[in-house]
Amino acid sequence: MTAFKPREAMDPRPNAAPRSVLLADVVHDRMRRAISEGEYPDGARLPGENDLARQFEVSRPVIREALKRLRAEGLVISRQGSGSFVAAGGEPKTLAFQPVETIADLQRCYEFRLTIEPAAAAMAATRRSEAQLADIAKFLAMLRDATERRSHREDADFSFHLAITQASNNQYFETSMRALKDHIAVGMKFHGLSLQSVRGGLDHVLDEHAGIHEAIRLGQAEVAREAMLRHVTGSRDRLFEGRLLDLSSR
Repeated sequence: MTAFKPREAMDPRPNAAPRSVLLADVVHDRMRRAISEGEYPDGARLPGENDLARQFEVSRPVIREALKRLRAEGLVISRQGSGSFVAAGGEPKTLAFQPVETIADLQRCYEFRLTIEPAAAAMAATRRSEAQLADIAKFLAMLRDATERRSHREDADFSFHLAITQASNNQYFETSMRALKDHIAVGMKFHGLSLQSVRGGLDHVLDEHAGIHEAIRLGQAEVAREAMLRHVTGSRDRLFEGRLLDLSSR
C-alpha cells in the first residue's frame, strides 16, 4: 500500500475537523480501498499497529480508530493474540432499497439525493485529502472526455458523486450512495439521454460538475453546497421537464 503522508491531507482550512479524526478518516478510506481492490486478499493478516502507524506516518490511536471502523463495516476481524485479518468475502455492510419501479420512486430518489449530496459536498470542501481531490478530478476528466465526444458516461458521473461522498469522510454518506447506485443510475441514464437532445446540454452539465470540483478544491464549503444543490435540482428538473408528481398520496 502506498505510504500516506499526513501533510498531503491536512491543508489548513477554516472549520477543519480535529487532526486525529481527519487522519483516522483518511487512513480508513485508504485501507478500505486496499481491501476492496484486493491488495489485502480475503483472510490475509494485516500489518500490526506499529507497522501501519509507520506506513501511514500517524499515531497508533489513529490506526486503532481506522481499524475499529473497518471492523464495524465487516471488512476486518480481530483475533485475540493474532492481530487483524481481512474478513472472508469482505464486503462492507450496506443498506438495501427496493428497486426503482415507478416514476414516483425516481422522484423520491432525487429528493433523498438533494438532502445528502449538498451536505456531503460542503464537508468534502473542508475535509478532503489531496488523494481524494485527485479522484474527483479524475472522474471529472472522464466526464469532460465524454462531453467532447458528445456523449455522457453514467459510470463516470456516478463515480464523481461517490468520490465526493468519500471525500466528506463520513461513511454514512458513502454507504447511502453505494446503496442507491442502481437507483441513481436510472436517473443518470435518462438524464444523459435527454442532454444529448438539448443544444449545449452536455456542456452545461459538465460546467456544473466542474464548478462543484473547483469549490471543493478551494475549500469553499457553502459554495460547494450550493453548486451541488443546483446541479442535482437541475438534473431532476431537466429529467422531469419541470412536471413533478404530487407525492403526498403515493
